[in-house]
Amino acid sequence: MDAKGHTKTAQGFLEAADRELADGDVLQGSEKLWGAASHAVMAAAQERGWDFGKHGAMKAAVRRLAQESGDPALVSEFAVARSFHANSYHDFMEDDDLEENRLMVRGFVEKVTALNGAA
Repeated sequence: MDAKGHTKTAQGFLEAADRELADGDVLQGSEKLWGAASHAVMAAAQERGWDFGKHGAMKAAVRRLAQESGDPALVSEFAVARSFHANSYHDFMEDDDLEENRLMVRGFVEKVTALNGAA
């Protein structure tokens, strides 16, 4: 998949997450939010020729994006996105945290996508 494909996938996952969470499917909605964030990072990394094949490489790519953009919040926002991956297995998020964190991940995806030429 190329960077444009990863960007399209990220946007599709955001839409799917909204639907699934609205339907009460927290586990699938959580996994889609993680997928949206990770595909946004994959698009950015791929455009820049950076490795993104493993979690550690994606974390490093986010740190580099934070430096490049001057937006250190990207690092903590990506950590929140990673918590959705864990939530998809363990369903530990409270409803208010779920909504607040969902909005943070959406913002993260939008910011990272805006940094990409394939947006």
